[in-house]
Amino acid sequence: MSSSQSVQCFGKKKTATAVAHCKQGQGLIKVNGQPISLVQPEILRFKVYEPVLILGLDKFEREDEGKSMGQCGEWMGRHTAAHANLDIVFFGHESLTGFSSTAGVDIRVRVSGGGHTSQVYAIRQAIAKSIIAYYQKFVDEHSKNQLKQALVAYDRTLLVADNRRCEPKKFGGKGARSRFQKSYR
Repeated sequence: MSSSQSVQCFGKKKTATAVAHCKQGQGLIKVNGQPISLVQPEILRFKVYEPVLILGLDKFEREDEGKSMGQCGEWMGRHTAAHANLDIVFFGHESLTGFSSTAGVDIRVRVSGGGHTSQVYAIRQAIAKSIIAYYQKFVDEHSKNQLKQALVAYDRTLLVADNRRCEPKKFGGKGARSRFQKSYR
């Protein structure tokens, strides 16, 4: 395999857009040049980890590296060290991908627009879509379908964009739907 194997995917939520560049590597995931473990706000950081945890860390790291966590962050290292084969137990469900692969990937994400929450949801969608596209293009169709089913079973918005937008304000009221009070006398 050549080192130029890469795919580029985007994730969107409201006005936030995240572009993920996925290529063969050692399991590094960076968001705007910083490790994924530094994503802000901290309370939503777990949302960004979801695609990684659902698919299992073995999809992001190469087998020859053993159990090294790359630079996915010490948080993941602490919470997954108990699992000998890196199959993540996620809310009572084991990682739905019960096969092994040597496809280690690095993912670089650039995100802009929107607010903090929208950016987090755009990032997680971009990561999920990029790993699916990478597996489709460079690994095999069966593996891609297994990963896709695992993601859709957990949360469909990991792969499908949410098309809801803010409704514009109209005249005759203070908001999109509310009207000014009417008086008869």
